[in-house]
Amino acid sequence: MNKPLRRIAIFCGLLVLALLIRDNWLQYVKADQLGTDTANRRVAIERYSNPRGDIIVDGDPITGSVEAKSGDFKYKRTYKNGPMWAPVTGYSSQAFGATQLENIEDGILTGNDDRLFFRKTLDMITGKDQQGGNVVTTLNAAAQKAAYNGLSAQGGKGAVVALEPSTGKILALASYPSYDPSSFAGNTDKDSKAWNKILKKNNPADPALNRALRETYPPGSTFKVVTAAAALENGLYKSADEKTDSPLPYIMKGTTTPLKNEGNLPCKDANMREALRVSCNTVFGKIGADLGNDKMLEEAKKFGFDAEQFTPVRSNASVFSDNMNPSQTALSSIGQFNTAATPLQMAMVASAVANDGKLMKPYMVDELQSSNLDPVAKTDPEELSRPLTPQNAQILQSMMETVVKSGTGQRAQIGGGVTVGGKTGTAQHGVANSANPYAWFISYAKLSDNSSPVAVAVVVEDENANRDDISGGGLAAPIAKSVMEAVINSKK
Repeated sequence: MNKPLRRIAIFCGLLVLALLIRDNWLQYVKADQLGTDTANRRVAIERYSNPRGDIIVDGDPITGSVEAKSGDFKYKRTYKNGPMWAPVTGYSSQAFGATQLENIEDGILTGNDDRLFFRKTLDMITGKDQQGGNVVTTLNAAAQKAAYNGLSAQGGKGAVVALEPSTGKILALASYPSYDPSSFAGNTDKDSKAWNKILKKNNPADPALNRALRETYPPGSTFKVVTAAAALENGLYKSADEKTDSPLPYIMKGTTTPLKNEGNLPCKDANMREALRVSCNTVFGKIGADLGNDKMLEEAKKFGFDAEQFTPVRSNASVFSDNMNPSQTALSSIGQFNTAATPLQMAMVASAVANDGKLMKPYMVDELQSSNLDPVAKTDPEELSRPLTPQNAQILQSMMETVVKSGTGQRAQIGGGVTVGGKTGTAQHGVANSANPYAWFISYAKLSDNSSPVAVAVVVEDENANRDDISGGGLAAPIAKSVMEAVINSKK
């Protein structure tokens, strides 16, 4: 071979080698990066080329897929009772991506999860289109409906969380106002307008906010349950009926400021049962100050405060502060000052008390399934902590049951042999407490066999209500009652 031809052959060989290196680099080294690149439209087209699997509640799908009428995405997502279920499902949108369960379990729902390898291989061999798997939730449809309808009837804002105390299963997770994920599931101008309306800046309704998991509120007097637990666990008081050392007025330590009660209440030296029944700020504020910041913080953390929860959707961490002086600790111990909690957190408090002191990790996904309904993964109940001994939990149960029997929570009573324990809360907020307070209620129900199928937390924000009409017992307790009844009736 002459010299010019040899040079051309070597040059061509180098070009082929470069192409092979480039091809292998793209297919093996950069494959994952390119496969998840939002600018790679082929990935998106493939993602929407088949119907997604479904999110299941009580054996029925609350999602679906339909063929799109335009564009190069073949299928788009649909939702049944979208606003009611949005805090659970999140959304899957051709234009705006996915959130919550739709995002976290996207691999299962699209059929791309590695755990579905054998199913995908079988579909390839038989020539079937790839099919997504299902996400089976722990939710109770009747409880969710009661929660959402109760909030919408109030006309303000709010959230409800219901748990099964013995397992941690989430039975209801409602937030109001809400949005319909179907309205922007496609990729058209209409979808964009719906999206912009929902996410409009400075929208006071903020329908996209998941108030059940992502909003922290001052819990008000519902936090007195945690303070009572701390008193029992630290031996400050050994029973519900032992008189407390509680002067009236109570001047907070290090200040000349009295801690006030709401009205003329019989709080002087009241026992904890009576103090919880009528909601004495002075008694529980002094208990917190007497125990001190460290012991109160330790007990709050046992209930889940100061830690994010993953259900698997992330919930914001609730807050009980460190390094507080005695007066700040007193205020925090009645659910004010820096104390802040998500509705999920306060449902966890009620759940732990109902479950004889054992707090179970909250979760909303019971099982993941392949397209032919074979189980791919199953969630097992997991103990999170033990905030109370069984004996102290039962003392606290008796106190909370007194609140519902003859105290501020009477509107949560359920007949037919069902015992309800609860605690109301009216949480102040705003500059100098100028804004309308939040109405809280936490509770649990016990059946005649002493089992507890449900614990609930409800918070209601009503900016338009008459301030004097706002109370946990008045606004929130009836919603909690309807949710508990829905769970009980669904088990019959």
